[in-house]
Amino acid sequence: MSDFKWGKNDLQLEKAMELLQMPRIPELDEEAIKRLQNSRKHVETVLDSDEAHYGINTGFGPLCDTQVSAEQSGELQQNLLLSHAVGVGQPIAAELSKLMLICKIHALCRGYSGVRLLLVERLFLFLEKDWIPVVPEQGSVGASGDLAPLSHLFLPLIGEGEFWVNGERHSAQEVYSEAGIAPLRLSGKEGLALINGTQFILAHTLQGLDKMKYLLDLADLAGAMTLEGYQGSSSPFHEGLHQCRPFHGSQVVAARMRAFLEHSENLASHEDCDRVQDPYSVRCIPQVHGASRNAFAHLKELAEIESNSVTDNPLVFSAEEIISGGNFHGQPLAMALDYATVAASELGNISDRRSYLLLEGRYGLPRFLTRKEGLHSGMMIPQYTTAALVSENKSLCFPSSADSIPTSLGQEDHVSMGSISGRKFNQVLGNLEKILAIEILMAPKRWSLDAHCASQIKLKKTSE
Repeated sequence: MSDFKWGKNDLQLEKAMELLQMPRIPELDEEAIKRLQNSRKHVETVLDSDEAHYGINTGFGPLCDTQVSAEQSGELQQNLLLSHAVGVGQPIAAELSKLMLICKIHALCRGYSGVRLLLVERLFLFLEKDWIPVVPEQGSVGASGDLAPLSHLFLPLIGEGEFWVNGERHSAQEVYSEAGIAPLRLSGKEGLALINGTQFILAHTLQGLDKMKYLLDLADLAGAMTLEGYQGSSSPFHEGLHQCRPFHGSQVVAARMRAFLEHSENLASHEDCDRVQDPYSVRCIPQVHGASRNAFAHLKELAEIESNSVTDNPLVFSAEEIISGGNFHGQPLAMALDYATVAASELGNISDRRSYLLLEGRYGLPRFLTRKEGLHSGMMIPQYTTAALVSENKSLCFPSSADSIPTSLGQEDHVSMGSISGRKFNQVLGNLEKILAIEILMAPKRWSLDAHCASQIKLKKTSE
């Protein structure tokens, strides 16, 4: 991480996850300092003028035509955080809050938000002391950015809200008092710069991608283990087969399956076997797992663009060019998150079907994988659990981005609901992890082959 500097390097998925565990805070790039200072000068020029600029010396949303004085601009920004911190529900994990903080700091360091260097340095202090703001999980519609969660994230800047400190919740006032530090007083544009943005959606996306990357690999391994236990064929993973339909994800999975099955004793059992085909949940592992890998790659590409974007509003290019637009709208990630949620759900769907195959009592495997049928239920009930989790995941696959409820008196008449997409994505991944664990629990239990292939090879049952 020594090569990373705020405002200089791109924030890729791997870098973001490394920063969560960083032993020390990376430095702020010198050029980034200059950009921050220049951007702030432009805002101060506007504050000293009579010209109206949205979010700097005006109200917000439908109140954008109400101008406020330079003297009131700081109070306006303070009030903005207080009035928008209306999230509800359980707090998100401290790791997610920290990831939000990292993403916002990186965006501010691009130098288009008009905040003071002092404010960014205070956020560095939060990371250095591991003071992580408490953020509720519900309340964002993902359009003017993640207004409610970001407001909670930055309430502690002004001495309000709460921090996670050593795993416990403490009021910001208490933490500041013990440290002998005074809260900040926000200045013109700063409140809006902090709470406009997609960092709640983005943090959920990055966390989900990090987990999905691992689960994609685990799904391939679970599939290979089930194939071994089920005495399946390796021919569906033939390289030439996947060159004829060259989706990248399918090719990656087929290559991984070939590597897993190399030198497998099981494969010898099919040399003179009249068994023609395996069920789709085994035969089509490259096509199904591969499609999920393609969805992962698409979301990762978009998330890394977003990680290095400026998503607040307005953006400060110069004192004369302060542009109000819609970079805070969460739709680019929301739609891809919904797609990736379906992709993750399908990994669980096919895993459950493979687990079921192992319980049918075919190809030398006893029914329910028990040697004392009737006396013991074996693995009957774990598959009930996977069925329940798969069903729950299916219910979470409705695309949140397909919905929009107007807010702010119709000023925000189309919203992304991307925050809900991000939360559901991680819920599905959490269920998927359990589904795959159950398949792996079942898959290593191998018994001697039945008469169907018994003449070719006999495999000893592995230790349970």
